Amino acid sequence: MEREDADAAAGVTKLKAVSACIGMAVFYVAILYSPTLILRLPPPNSYTSFLTRRFICAAVSSIVSLIVSSLILPITGWEASSLLRVYGIRMDHIWQSLVYPLLLTSFMYSGSFALKFLSMLQTSREYLDSGGNLSVACVKSISLMIVDWVVSTASCMSSWRNYFVKRRDWKNAPITEELVFRACMIPLLLCGGFSTYTVIFLCPVFFSLAHMNHLLEFYLQRNYSLLKACQVVGFQLVYTVIFGAYASFLLIRTGHLTAPLIAHIFCNFMGLPVIHSGRSGMVSLVFVIGVVSFSKLLFPLTTPRLYNHEGDNCSCCHRYCSWS
Repeated sequence: MEREDADAAAGVTKLKAVSACIGMAVFYVAILYSPTLILRLPPPNSYTSFLTRRFICAAVSSIVSLIVSSLILPITGWEASSLLRVYGIRMDHIWQSLVYPLLLTSFMYSGSFALKFLSMLQTSREYLDSGGNLSVACVKSISLMIVDWVVSTASCMSSWRNYFVKRRDWKNAPITEELVFRACMIPLLLCGGFSTYTVIFLCPVFFSLAHMNHLLEFYLQRNYSLLKACQVVGFQLVYTVIFGAYASFLLIRTGHLTAPLIAHIFCNFMGLPVIHSGRSGMVSLVFVIGVVSFSKLLFPLTTPRLYNHEGDNCSCCHRYCSWS
């Protein structure tokens, strides 16, 4: 079986894998502009109509990428379970792929949690000084906050847009981007013969290509100077490359698309990690402790045996089988 997989994988050359990945990245961006530039449809008459078009375009891009990669990859069986497993879409070990990556990612936000905790303490002191009942007020406030967040998220088209297509604030859309830039591209690069760490750092390069169009948007549409536009886009590209490498690492180590997906959603929700606060040095200290904890637990919490059976039938795209 290993010999057959090796022979089949040989058909996926590095050039073919890279070309397919570049094509997917370009198509992912280009299709978002196709309704007006190619199909010549009239501009959307409402924000909801605009988002609906973006939903459809993102869905088409994801489906096309899945089809193209499946035609290139050396897939021997076309059963639904086998095909989905190539892309890391699985139900086995699902709770591990949700809990461990979420716990690991949360360590990078230790400073953010510390800042929120300090803010809660400050609010509590102010409320106590006013003579209020702290316990009742806290329970009521937290309950109302949760209900308001659930209702607003479920009913707001903008919230759904954040999870399916690009956000305006450059935070990335978890579902479509993880499908295209991780689930489709990583198997192609692995079967194309690239080493594990090359794939981890090469895949985010394609990920960043999907954001280069913002340079023109800032420069031409928002009248930024070329230098300022390059600075803004450069910062965002650094962030996307770092996160893209981490997400690629999670998918290759675990074999589960759920792992980078839950990390992506969590990072979108939290925003950039808080490193320091002018009000207290405690935030910086807690952030450093979180970074150290993240570094120490990165490999233990992503050990492949936590997410897979030892008897799994692996192919060239399942690098976790040989990554202990």
